[in-house]
Amino acid sequence: MDFLTTSEAADYLRLGERKLYELVTTGAIPCSKVTGKWLFPRHELDLWVLSGLARPGGMLAAEPPPIMGGSQDDLLEWSLRESGSGVASLNEGTARGLERLQRNEVIAAAVHFHSLDASDNLAGDANVAALRTAADLHDGVLVGLVRREQGLVVPPGNPKRLRSLSEVLALGARMAVRQEGAGAQMLLDVLLKRAGASAKELRRLETPCLTGPDLAAAIRAGHADCGLATRAAARTAGLDFVPLVWENFDLAMRQRSYFRPAMQALIRFLGDRRLRQRADELTGYDPSPAGQIRFAA
Repeated sequence: MDFLTTSEAADYLRLGERKLYELVTTGAIPCSKVTGKWLFPRHELDLWVLSGLARPGGMLAAEPPPIMGGSQDDLLEWSLRESGSGVASLNEGTARGLERLQRNEVIAAAVHFHSLDASDNLAGDANVAALRTAADLHDGVLVGLVRREQGLVVPPGNPKRLRSLSEVLALGARMAVRQEGAGAQMLLDVLLKRAGASAKELRRLETPCLTGPDLAAAIRAGHADCGLATRAAARTAGLDFVPLVWENFDLAMRQRSYFRPAMQALIRFLGDRRLRQRADELTGYDPSPAGQIRFAA
């Protein structure tokens, strides 16, 4: 990240240094104090300026409600509560969350895209690619939350000894699946393609599970032999887990929403040591990306 000194930031914003210090003392501008000196992240200064962009009356955009759309995640839901953000969650899957963000129906969306384009997944940038090409999101921002471990959720003891998707197919194991547009379902499609198979070859439950915890509950109840979800979802349900991949789990939002108090409360909390502790407790998380701006349009 590119940081500016006080004089550089004043020149960059075309402000006097006295005015800049006034903004710093009132907490009105993004900055950080390091060894007694104020530093200003250039990228966040850009977002700060854009967030206050004036528009004619007919162009004023309605503020979205304080709702986090997209994918369900235990660590995210805990963070929404612990941060005091006041943001509620609406768990409908990654693709649906991004659609609601485009329609201004949510303040942000939790996403974990997986693309059949191998280059997106190998670079770990399927989320970036999705946001970059999303219609009506010319002002999109992607803030990192965590990297998560995805894999096969299986009953305690893994009675069918499943170790890969290929074994699920070979043994005809019953598989709980997610709805179309869910990040885990996109991942399943990618893994099937890598295995040279198709969804038609799976012996799957007819009714899709709407969230990872719903999928884990179906396995725990004996309705399925396995399913694709996070390690945290398996642990919370008291089930076993077979690791397959790590993925980026990010928060997508508009630039003007980035500086809203609710989102700032959440983003500040992402750097709190309590988040790292909770991630360790839930297992299957790497919180190193938390709070980082991974992409801005």
